Amino acid sequence: MSIELDNVSIGFGPPSDRYEVLKDINLSVKKNEFVSIIGFSGSGKSTLMNLFAGLHTPDKGTVKLNGEVITEPGPHLGMMFQNYSLLPWLTTFENIALAAAQVFPNYSKKELADHVEHYIEMVKLTPARDRKPHELSGGMRQRASLARTLSLKPEVLILDEPLSALDALTRGSLQEDILNIWEAEKCTVVMVTNDVDEAVLMSDRIAPLTMGPEATLTEPFKVDMERPRDRHALNDHPEYQRLKTEITAYLMRLNKEAKELAAASGSQYTMPSVMPKNFTPISGRPSLNNKVSQPS
Repeated sequence: MSIELDNVSIGFGPPSDRYEVLKDINLSVKKNEFVSIIGFSGSGKSTLMNLFAGLHTPDKGTVKLNGEVITEPGPHLGMMFQNYSLLPWLTTFENIALAAAQVFPNYSKKELADHVEHYIEMVKLTPARDRKPHELSGGMRQRASLARTLSLKPEVLILDEPLSALDALTRGSLQEDILNIWEAEKCTVVMVTNDVDEAVLMSDRIAPLTMGPEATLTEPFKVDMERPRDRHALNDHPEYQRLKTEITAYLMRLNKEAKELAAASGSQYTMPSVMPKNFTPISGRPSLNNKVSQPS
């Protein structure tokens, strides 16, 4: 077993006005397994990823890696965020080297350079190794972020909706790259997504997260399809069709039940009383569109 959440719960805010985000989360991810967590926006998916990465400590329960309780983040838990988190004043090479140097301080200058070049080539960014983030497309920035995370040689790769902001073609290309890298590196992957097609294409198991507050994981769906998977042939694959139909119907049922529960309990959101700012010039004060006369 690689990483495990045992009866984990977490919330935020003072006791008098506490918001319980996740409750009684249980999930075991085996070594080299690819597990996706799928759910609606606002259900607590990113909070769950932060628990996996050691960025949050649960209020209840434990998060363990190979039987040891995770108490803090580290390079063995490679987190790839939704945003690129690249330092804008550094090149692609320098962004990756900065991270790798912290994990492998005994590498010589040549060893570090070779190590970084290996991962730049792995994500197909060699032509852009000397470009800064503002010179890269969104997909290229995400590749740089992936290379930086992989350069740490993590035991667990934690992906928090890393492809959600990309266009369909770029997203599809990166999905295939991540799968190829996962098979080559033999690491464990936990990924959050809200895309059923993406989850079925990439995963061994898919665990739905219920609606919040007090969201929890339900019984995972097993993806019993041979690898490698051809995305172009998936639409005609009977197992793909069955899984996509069942998972989509299940998620929609969760959404419907949450709305019915909220309506039955009389829950409603009260919008704050906020008025737009008044930009009318104060009497006697010149507006920005008029020149201010200078004293003679």
